[in-house]
Amino acid sequence: MRREALYVLTIAIGLFVSARYQEWPVNIWCLGVFSYIFWKTNRKERIEMIAVLGFATPMELFFSEVWLIYEYQRGLMPLFVPVGHYFLFDLGRRVASYLPEKSSMPLILLLVPLVVFGAIKGTDTSAVLLILLTLGFVQWGPEPRLYAAMVWLALFMELWGTHLGNWTWAANVPWTGLTAWNPPLLVGAFYCFGDLLVNLSVAKFEGQPMAEVNHDVLG
Repeated sequence: MRREALYVLTIAIGLFVSARYQEWPVNIWCLGVFSYIFWKTNRKERIEMIAVLGFATPMELFFSEVWLIYEYQRGLMPLFVPVGHYFLFDLGRRVASYLPEKSSMPLILLLVPLVVFGAIKGTDTSAVLLILLTLGFVQWGPEPRLYAAMVWLALFMELWGTHLGNWTWAANVPWTGLTAWNPPLLVGAFYCFGDLLVNLSVAKFEGQPMAEVNHDVLG
C-alpha cells in the first residue's frame, strides 16, 4: 500500500474508532505503523521522525493542558497524536510534491472570504492573525508548497476529528481575547510552524540546505 493511502486511512478510520469505541486499538496501530516505518526507512527520515515527536509532544501538551485552546475527548492527549503528526507531515510533503510551483499562494488566498466572514461575524477573529502568519510562511518560508498543502490537509483532518468529537476547540481563545471556530479555519498555521521547525532541525543536523531535506527523504 502506498504511504499516502496508509496515512489517509489510518487518520480517518483511527479517529472514528477512537471517538466511537476505544482509544487503545488506535494507539497500538499508530505506534506500530510508526515503528515499522522507522525500522524500514533511512537514517535521515529516522532523524526527522524523532524531531516530529520532539516538537509535537510538548506542543500538544502545552496547547491542551496549559493554554487550553482545545480539549481532548477523554482529557489527556491520546498516545496516537504525536505519531499522527508525522503521518500528516509526510502526507503533506507527498501531496506538495504534486502541486504546481506557483500554486501555494492561490491555495491560501482561497480562504480569505471565510476569514473575512469570521472576522465580521466575530466568530473566528483568530483567523485574521493566523492567515497573516500562514502567508508569511508561504511567501518567505523554504517550503511554500508544503505549507499550502498542510493548511488544507490539517483543516480536513480537524473537521473530521471535531465532527467525531475527538477534541473540541475553545470558542474564546484563552489569554488573547480572540475567538475561534471549532476547528479554527487556519488551524494549519500551527502545523506549518511545526513543519518549519522539523525541517530546519533536520537540515541543521544533516548540514544540508533546506531545499534538499524533503527531496532526499522522498527519494
